[in-house]
Amino acid sequence: MCDLLRINSVRGVMLADGQSRFSINGEPVNHFLGTSTFSEYTVVHSGCVAKINPLAPLDKVCILSCGVSTGLGATLNVAKPERGSSVAVFGLGAVGLAAAEGARIAGASRIIGVDRSSKRFEEAKKFGVTDFVNTSEHDRPIQEVIAEMTNGGVDRSVECTGNIDNMISAFECVHDGWGVAVLVGVPSKDAVFMTKPINVLNERTLKGTFFGNYKPRTDLPSVVDMYMNKQLELEKFITHRIPFSEINKAFEYMVKGEGLRCIISMED
Repeated sequence: MCDLLRINSVRGVMLADGQSRFSINGEPVNHFLGTSTFSEYTVVHSGCVAKINPLAPLDKVCILSCGVSTGLGATLNVAKPERGSSVAVFGLGAVGLAAAEGARIAGASRIIGVDRSSKRFEEAKKFGVTDFVNTSEHDRPIQEVIAEMTNGGVDRSVECTGNIDNMISAFECVHDGWGVAVLVGVPSKDAVFMTKPINVLNERTLKGTFFGNYKPRTDLPSVVDMYMNKQLELEKFITHRIPFSEINKAFEYMVKGEGLRCIISMED
């Protein structure tokens, strides 16, 4: 949430002097999202550098720089489920499965995965998901389905799709009195969240998060340590590895919804 360093997709230059550090044949080339990591060498603001355990394998912990940390932190830092509690996760892409991984680490006894694609359910079991709800197979609000499954609602929910209907369902599927819903997915700028005021008066809590409430520079080293201590499993997020020369394949995988995280090797 830092005003200086928060994501800016159009800036393209360094903060110190408004100039780029890249060029081709004398022509400036813009920076990308403050990191420009699709290059062998890069220059970044010092606030964008996190010092981590030197023994950590970079070709694995690199996936902590974005979506995985977002989902993990949304559960561990914001939803904060208690051991033995129930958690619903909306969206079983990499961010949603990271949220499920957080629930597994926290000791949740029941993790309900919600998605419109049944092909994602089998893989989600690796991340601790115990139950599945396919939104396309129901003709009533999913919050009603989940409330029926859980005798009134789940203890925590994490929404990772950005779909406004899922956001409303995530809030309305948590239990009266103590339920907490966390919004992670980014909706369209014109989307409007609507729910009945009684859902708030009944002591449900709605929260939002950016990057899982982690401060990248100071908190990412501890997330790397979770992996090094075998508490966090990263290998199961990595479904593809390709050389830089085939980088467009990574975008194809993303568009088609194939795989979770693709590692691009600069050396190959």
